[in-house]
Parts: sequence; structure tokens; C-alpha cells
Amino acid sequence: MLFAHSLGAVPAVLAAASGRIDLAGLVLVEPALYDAVRGDEAIERHIAIVSEARDQAVADLRGFWMIFRPLMFGGPFDPETWATEQAVAEHWAFTTLPWGHGVRANATRDVSTLVITGCWNPEYEVIAQMLEESGARHRVISGTGHRPQDHPNFAVIVEEFLTEAAF
Repeated sequence: MLFAHSLGAVPAVLAAASGRIDLAGLVLVEPALYDAVRGDEAIERHIAIVSEARDQAVADLRGFWMIFRPLMFGGPFDPETWATEQAVAEHWAFTTLPWGHGVRANATRDVSTLVITGCWNPEYEVIAQMLEESGARHRVISGTGHRPQDHPNFAVIVEEFLTEAAF
């Protein structure tokens, strides 16, 4: 069983799709599989904003953060907190993006897959819907934002998946 969260879903799904590893199943939490749903309005909006921010990152990290921070962390750029947020901004300015890796919509069709989302962001819900259409089970833990794994029901949902899939 392989568990992956957000950006970690990209290498996990690519590994599963390669057939080079023997996997009993996948649990994908808020999977950032943007390649598989290119063309969706929410996905393309996110990619456009991040691309604009990243275009500024090398020459103007502060300019990057002014665009990126509201999208990913909520709230506007605050000059008062810039000194404490600068290291986080630098990390995100150069983190590998979750698109451009060739993940396809049917990448998990041969692996029992559970997708868990927090129902807070249309991007993750459209990705979950696509995975569900390819055979994955999708469960929502509302009110958890990007971290449904922190909710007490997460373990219950995973146990149900394991039992249903007879692992």
C-alpha cells in the first residue's frame, strides 16, 4: 500500500502506472495530478497564476510571494510578515510543479485506489472525479481543507477501503 499527499501523488502514480513495482493499492490524499485534467477551468486558472508568479521568482522573490501567497495560503501579502515568510516563499518558488510529468487520467486504473479530499478546492475535486471515473473510490472529509489525513475519520475510511478491497 502506497500513501501519497498532494505533490507526492505525482511520483506515486507514475510509479504505479509504470508497472515496475508491485503495489497492493494507492491511497491518494488531495492528489495534485494536474496533468490528468488539463483543460479544466479551475486547473488552468491555477496553472496560469502559479506560472505568472514563478516567472518573477528569480528576479523578484517578493513579487512572486505577492502572487503566490494568496493563492496557496490565503490572505494578502503582508510586509510585516515578509521577513518570517521569505524562507517559505523561496521554498515554493523553486519546488517542482505538479504538472508537466505526463500523468494520464487512466494512470491508476490497474491499481486499487482510494482518493480522499477535503472538498475545499475545485482543483482537487475535479482530479478526484477523474480518478473516480477511472475506477478509484473517492471519499470526502469536509471541513479539513488540504489535510484530511488529520481528521479522525481518515483512519476509518482507509480501514474500510482495505476491508472492501480485501487487502
